Amino acid sequence: MKLFKNIIVVTLCVLLLIPATTASAADYTVTSNDTLYSLSLLFNTSVKALRYSNNFDENSLSPGDEIYVPAHVYKVKSGDSLYTIATKYEIPVASLKKANGKTSNSIVPGEKLMIPGVKPYKSSDNVIPYTSGEVGLLAKLIEAEAAGETMQAKIAVGAVVVNRVQSGDWAPTITGVINQKFGEYYQFTPVKIGTIDNTPSDASKRAAWIAMFGSDPSNGAIFYFDQTSKNQWLWSKEQTAQLDHMVFVK
Repeated sequence: MKLFKNIIVVTLCVLLLIPATTASAADYTVTSNDTLYSLSLLFNTSVKALRYSNNFDENSLSPGDEIYVPAHVYKVKSGDSLYTIATKYEIPVASLKKANGKTSNSIVPGEKLMIPGVKPYKSSDNVIPYTSGEVGLLAKLIEAEAAGETMQAKIAVGAVVVNRVQSGDWAPTITGVINQKFGEYYQFTPVKIGTIDNTPSDASKRAAWIAMFGSDPSNGAIFYFDQTSKNQWLWSKEQTAQLDHMVFVK
């Protein structure tokens, strides 16, 4: 999971910047009256996005299921109330309570709340063009780079590829970004050593789809690396997230 450009090393900087609100995917616990359609309305997404990002074969849910939904995650601060948070994001208090399974107005500082109805990125189902084969390739990269990491780290790896495609500074497709080289330098080590051909897990497949539908726990990162890396050029870049053993920068 080492991404390099042939650039001179600069000074070390280890400032971690974590915003209070992040574009992410979050767990939602299904209740008895939920349907994929009602949840698509609540979280301002589509039935297709929910099905693909959760590997659903049918348009059905069961109470108690935990599913990933595209949502901002907000960390409650002292002085916050459900009303002030809902007002800030211009959503109904009832939607905020529904998304977080709340039956009262009680919240506490440090608590994390899903913010429904706020799209992390674009309003379309997916944020960049793709083929099914390219999503499969993205899942393979996620498996090779983050097999032992949590789902959020897996999604963030996928988001880095999406961010590069969107940036205009890299190849314009998923395949192009993953296979891109600068001189002799591969951008993704699994392509160089062949582990990109390993079969991805279901979790890596889900993470690929979640990233494709706009979730970005990396907070706009363009690079990622293991926290044990000694590469000072990478450490010198602006950090946007640290997930498990992985650091994300831009």
